[in-house]
Amino acid sequence: MKTSATRISPLFLAFLGLTALGGVLATFDSELALTSGVLLLVLGGWTTSLCLHEFGHAVTALRGGDLSVRAKGYLTLDPRRYTDPVLSIVLPLLFVALGGIPLPGGAVWINHHALRSRRAESMVSLAGPLTNLVLGLLIATAVAVVPMPLGLAAGLSYLAFLQVIAFVLNILPIPGLDGYGAVEPYLSPRARHLGERARPWAPLVLFLLLFAVSFVGRLFFELAYFVFGLVGGDITTTMYGQAIFRSVFGF
Repeated sequence: MKTSATRISPLFLAFLGLTALGGVLATFDSELALTSGVLLLVLGGWTTSLCLHEFGHAVTALRGGDLSVRAKGYLTLDPRRYTDPVLSIVLPLLFVALGGIPLPGGAVWINHHALRSRRAESMVSLAGPLTNLVLGLLIATAVAVVPMPLGLAAGLSYLAFLQVIAFVLNILPIPGLDGYGAVEPYLSPRARHLGERARPWAPLVLFLLLFAVSFVGRLFFELAYFVFGLVGGDITTTMYGQAIFRSVFGF
């Protein structure tokens, strides 16, 4: 029998339901239904993926020896459990709504002292971005092999591309991101100390560079498009989905 610490959150199921509703609406010919459907599909799907990203961290930590994640409710997929709702859910959704780079979502607080090995620590960090990569692969594959209306394919393709962006962003070895967490256990104590000091501001510097320095932003998106192609994503359909999505906000 499932306990309240492991039972799937009704709120997560609600977001999943909104995603499915968006998928249904995106199959209609009506412009209003299409735009509303793509909006719900992308925002609901992105919120769902945030929860799955953090769940990936948590379940890997549990297997690595940190039993506290169960008591903290991290296994329930409840978005409210993953730190501050504004920083973890609202701001990432706002960036997605503006058509920009999706910010890393929430975070789960792991007891690293309970983890059995450095490999376990690395795998905990990698689990989140790998979850996004797998989601991107599954969604892109579904679009490629399952016949579906163009509107639905466009919305799903854009959602798949956001997953790939999240993977590429989070896998960077920068303090505060999961990529750094994967290599941190193997660094010297001095390097880890410097990384800890840089953790609060390093991601902010990265985002400023991505938005303010055209070369950096272009290089990042070229890498994202490359990975998206590797997982079978269709750029043309994705751009159509993004255009529909951003039209809701007047872009």
